[in-house]
Amino acid sequence: MMKAVLIRGKSDTKQTLGSLELKDATGTTVFTCKTLELDWENNKTQKSCIPTGNYKVTARKSPKYGSHFLVNDVPHRDTILIHQGNYHTEILGCILVGASHTDINKDGFKDVTSSKATLKKLLTIAPKGFELTIK
Repeated sequence: MMKAVLIRGKSDTKQTLGSLELKDATGTTVFTCKTLELDWENNKTQKSCIPTGNYKVTARKSPKYGSHFLVNDVPHRDTILIHQGNYHTEILGCILVGASHTDINKDGFKDVTSSKATLKKLLTIAPKGFELTIK
């Protein structure tokens, strides 16, 4: 199974910026992107990013988000997704993926760009999911 590492970087009162790197079974990097999560608020439901740790991520589809990923077995949380979106206001604990960090809407907070295309590429490369380590 493919393995991904999400390294969290800058965090502020609203959000946490990060980078995700996906490697194949040989350890070769096959995909990289930027991530956007909420800031750490002690794992509060719909207010916080999820705890650091190891997770199994599976692909799935829903009417609301279309094709996306589900992060399984998050302590004290459920339905944590990796889905498309650009702004911290579009997440309730989930992880957004994109090509870069930039302040798209000029609100003073960095967003993720090209989220739809980035998620589509990730789904193509890892159609069944991957193991995720968040640091």
